[in-house]
Formats: sequence, structure tokens, C-alpha cells
Amino acid sequence: MIHFEISSETLDLAAFRASLVDAQCGACVTFEGWVRNHNEGRDVLRLAYEVYETLAVKEGRVILQEAMDKFGISHASAIHRQGELAMSEPAVVVGVASAHRDAAFKACRYIIDEVKQRLPIWKKEYYADGSEEWVNCQHCAHPHSDHQSGP
Repeated sequence: MIHFEISSETLDLAAFRASLVDAQCGACVTFEGWVRNHNEGRDVLRLAYEVYETLAVKEGRVILQEAMDKFGISHASAIHRQGELAMSEPAVVVGVASAHRDAAFKACRYIIDEVKQRLPIWKKEYYADGSEEWVNCQHCAHPHSDHQSGP
């Protein structure tokens, strides 16, 4: 089973974990990415994510299927937030269930790494000094990009 979504709502982590339970699986590995209060020496107040949702969901499902095929896991699920997020709020959650822990750990790591690399999700940080900046956006720096001042 695979499940990928983009959400504007606060993530229900207990329900997410419960969706992975399977009597055939002996391992469940989850990853939660939270909003932290600093980045590269700057104090961060909050984040905002903008998402090209249709493409993100399509590519997210591809990534989950790749993990299923590559690691032989039973379940792969991920939810990424969009919109404004407060400090310590979960921005992304990934979960994997499999018969054995090694495959679950490897698949979970693969999924979060690929999601961060491949999905059309842009992150804006709002700083304590009143400034704001798009970060970790490979397309933003390209001189011919439409994303120079945001998505």
C-alpha cells in the first residue's frame, strides 16, 4: 500500500502511524520533519511552504512505489504540509512498514531524501530580524527561473 498527500491541516501523527499497522509487518519506521527555530545561524520565527500540488502528489507516489520495489516493503506513506507553519510543527512525515527493520530503515531514508530532492515544494523562512527568504530551492537561483522572488 502506498499513500502520498499534501495537506493544509496540522498532521495527525497518531492516525498516520495507525495507518501503517499490519500484522504481517514486524517493523515500522517513521520520520517527522519539524519546523526548527534556526537555520544557518539565523533565528527563524516560522515557515511557509508553497507546493505545486498536482505534480508533487504524482511524483510523491512515484517515489513511494520506487521504495516499495527497491526495498520490498509492505507499506509506504508520506504527507507534506503546505501553507504557514509554526515553530515545532511537523512539516513532513514519512512512514514505512515491512517484515524486517533493515528494509524499513533504508526505505524511510530513501523516501525523505527523494522527497526533499525531487518534489516541487518551496520553503520560505521568516526571520526574527524581519527579513524573509526562500531556501533550499534549486530553481530559485537559476537566472532564467520564474522563482527568483518566490514560487
